[in-house]
Amino acid sequence: MQLPLLSKSGKLQRLVLKATEEGTDEVHIDDLPGGAKAFEICAKFCYGMVVTLSPHNVVATRCAAEYLEMAEDMEKGNLIFKIEVFINSSILRSWKDSIIVLQSTKAMLPLSEELKVVGRCIDAIASKTSVDPANVTWSYSHNSKKGVACAEIVESTGKAPLAPKDWWVEDLCELDVDLYKRVMVAIKSKGRMSPELIGEALKAYAVRWLPDSYDALVAEDYMRRNQCLVETIIWLLPSDKSSGCSCRFLLKLLKVAILVGAGEHVKEELMRRISFQLHKATVKDLLLPAASPNDGTYDSQLVHNLVQRFVARTALSHNGGFVEKSDEKMIELNFEQESTLSVGELVDGYLSEVASDPDLSLSTFVELATVVPEAARPVHDGLYYAVDAYLKEHPDISKADKKKICSLVDVKKLSPDASIHATQNDRLPLRLVVQVLFFQQLRAGSSKELALTDNRAHDCIPPMTDQCDPCERRIPKHPNSLNKQVTSLSARESEHHRISEHRGSRNSFKDQLGGLLLQSRSRRIFDKLWSAKGQGEHGGKGSETSGSSQSPPLSAKPTEVKPSPLPPLRNRRYSVS
Repeated sequence: MQLPLLSKSGKLQRLVLKATEEGTDEVHIDDLPGGAKAFEICAKFCYGMVVTLSPHNVVATRCAAEYLEMAEDMEKGNLIFKIEVFINSSILRSWKDSIIVLQSTKAMLPLSEELKVVGRCIDAIASKTSVDPANVTWSYSHNSKKGVACAEIVESTGKAPLAPKDWWVEDLCELDVDLYKRVMVAIKSKGRMSPELIGEALKAYAVRWLPDSYDALVAEDYMRRNQCLVETIIWLLPSDKSSGCSCRFLLKLLKVAILVGAGEHVKEELMRRISFQLHKATVKDLLLPAASPNDGTYDSQLVHNLVQRFVARTALSHNGGFVEKSDEKMIELNFEQESTLSVGELVDGYLSEVASDPDLSLSTFVELATVVPEAARPVHDGLYYAVDAYLKEHPDISKADKKKICSLVDVKKLSPDASIHATQNDRLPLRLVVQVLFFQQLRAGSSKELALTDNRAHDCIPPMTDQCDPCERRIPKHPNSLNKQVTSLSARESEHHRISEHRGSRNSFKDQLGGLLLQSRSRRIFDKLWSAKGQGEHGGKGSETSGSSQSPPLSAKPTEVKPSPLPPLRNRRYSVS
């Protein structure tokens, strides 16, 4: 060895002295950081040869110089001083170089951490993410295998294309998970980044490193890495639970957390966040795999827990005090109502999807269907089709179970299309079909009555004249006389109705039920008198009496009703269940 090498390294001086005392000419260095390449750079520097430093070798060279004790106390302008100047003046000022150097520090741990190279790179990167995008020269590197964006922080020089706000997201995805975690913590601590941008960065990192296939996700060699990755991403989520990350992304994280066996505290945090924006989810997002094969294909109990949390939070917010009816409060209330309706539709769609699971128990189906409030389900079409899908997949359930699950459907809240489907559905109990038929006819009769009422109101408008209407001259002034006339009209109408009922016994069941809902002749005459004279205070009670007295009884004998005109809705029925 030559004198220049020993004059700049305190470590080598001690090793050579020790070898001389032991009578040997060899010096062994087995634990030199960076290996032979780093030692070669240090030796060239000692002999005054040209040394090329780059972001790829500067960390190894810095650690080797520290190990060899090439500090200022050995010689002014030694290698450690030169490397520090290079790092501070060049590396930390460059966005790309800072990321490359940070990534290379992992091989030099823990010495690179002790030399504060890791911390300085993290601070430099975090500071650069919050600069004005106008000062960023941003372009896609076509030479890169993955086509990621390359960026540099420069002074704005004119009409360069403006970089997007998330220009830094893709570059950070190249970092290992532990370094990425530290960088994101530093970025969040500066408080200059929006929760939405933080969420976008976490989503990009998850897409970059989480495998797409189920087998690769749960592979034994990568299970621990994937578990650590998911837990890190969840830990880095923005503090604002209602913003930052979409509900779909959170549900995907929950799926991965279940598959890789993440801790319960991780799942709990995700479920808390999802409950704040469950109304934004889709049925596909909620198809979470069951933790155990014995629990079925999907984890319906977990979905029940999510919906229950959403309902509880909405009820608490609703009861939290809308005392002051300001515009902001009313807008918030309307938003909660829309969210509740969306969750109701979401649950019905989810039930229709999981009803085909043969392992789905009836109790789980019923519990999930009843967890949403009545206000969330103004129309029962979705619930009806879910029940029908369950009955189709589970044809062997008992009559009691079939009655229990069908009782979830309110036939009064079915649309006309769903009602028609129900009347032709052989899987439903006969009693439910009869109820659907009854309300079908009731709805049809009500629409006819409404149409007749509108026409009658239009026809009975008295003309604007000073002369008295003939009907007005026939109205007695005493209320008792009016009641007598109404009673007489009612009696004659009842007799006329019995005769017409006997003659028209061949009418269909539909026509008879529709006739029940039509107003009687005496009621129409009295309404005409009412509109002409306007004596509602004296004749209101009488009109109601006359109208109701002419209604035929609903309890007709079964032999008198001939249901043959109805379309054949069912092939066979043996019992009423």
